[in-house]
Amino acid sequence: MEERIILHSDADSFFASVETALDPGLKGKAVAVCGSVEEWHGIVLAKSELAKRAGVKTGMTVGDAKKRCPSLTVVSPHYDRYVEYSLALREIYDDYSDRVEPFGMDECWLDISSGIKNYKDAVFVSDTLKKQVKRSLGISVSVGISFNKVFAKLASDLNKPDGMALVRPEDYKQRLYPLPVNSLLGVGRATAATLSRYGIRTIGALAQCDSTLLSRLMGKTGVMLWRYANGLDNSPVLTEAERPPVKSVGHGMTPRADLTTCEAVREFMLGLSVEIGRRLRKYGMRAGGVSIALRDTHLSVKQLQAPLAVATDNAVDIARAAYRLFQAGGVGLMPLRSLTVTAISLQSENAPLQADLFTDYRRIEKRAALDRAVDSLCERYGKNTLMPATLCGKGFTLSPSGQSFHTIGKTYM
Repeated sequence: MEERIILHSDADSFFASVETALDPGLKGKAVAVCGSVEEWHGIVLAKSELAKRAGVKTGMTVGDAKKRCPSLTVVSPHYDRYVEYSLALREIYDDYSDRVEPFGMDECWLDISSGIKNYKDAVFVSDTLKKQVKRSLGISVSVGISFNKVFAKLASDLNKPDGMALVRPEDYKQRLYPLPVNSLLGVGRATAATLSRYGIRTIGALAQCDSTLLSRLMGKTGVMLWRYANGLDNSPVLTEAERPPVKSVGHGMTPRADLTTCEAVREFMLGLSVEIGRRLRKYGMRAGGVSIALRDTHLSVKQLQAPLAVATDNAVDIARAAYRLFQAGGVGLMPLRSLTVTAISLQSENAPLQADLFTDYRRIEKRAALDRAVDSLCERYGKNTLMPATLCGKGFTLSPSGQSFHTIGKTYM
């Protein structure tokens, strides 16, 4: 198979960089984008490179961040503008390749193999792309160049910010094997801890490990990570038309303040579920189950999931199921630093519903018609046009990117 040339472009400190582009007076300052900037216990959502060097971390309270960096400039988030910049970035990438795959708001893979035959030209293309982004949008990107997606993403982190790195087949072991194992795509905190217990702390150690041991430890995930470490990732850069069907729809974020009461959790879950329901209906899907991920103030994460008796795309049904999960196994984690709700076991909206004697299907049909009417109005006039009455006056808003903001208040479901 002919060797591929893959780029991974990652916008540096994206939210903070956009804020600086919008307000040039922030240039050269340590900046943190925070929820509830007027409150000492508001949360850092993103930070600039200067703030990061001073010890500011995402998820930290504003008070703690300012203790680490007294000169810190705190600004409110503008999600609408972040979406605009994300779309503008993708328009630039489309000029360089017809195979572009987004990875979140601020990262993309580009397959430039069809037009570029050597790494020298790839470096030139990457430098040109970086200059165009800076000239057009006033922000910087770091670009990784390699022969597969995993190593290209890893390379984009090597010389941040505003950097470029090339990882070739002949030197990837020298460049990447000394790096900590959690640098590798797919290795999160829990996976890194599991690997560390077996003495696997670097990418090189993972590559040299017996794949059958990794299979016993982590199943298919272990084998996948072994292949990644050995440069065997052959996954294609997928265009929008080629991407697989949606398997889950989730929404989560860090609230303005830690969630300290069950009512606050229930309210927050409903706010997240409104966006999940809207996206399910957009995709023509229903949820057959719900999962939640709870992160406490020590940044430990607990995940719970359960099936639904009747598949649904209704926000209240999803939120109720999520809250039941929380009551069953998550109350002891409070206060919570962040929370995610995910609709799982998706099925087509055209799939027949399992009938039983206790479900009012006529009521389900009426609610579905109401949800579609609300979607139509919100699409036409904005996402905050209509929302559940229990959230009104509580400080909840939905931006075009689907992010929720809130203040804690009483709610019923």
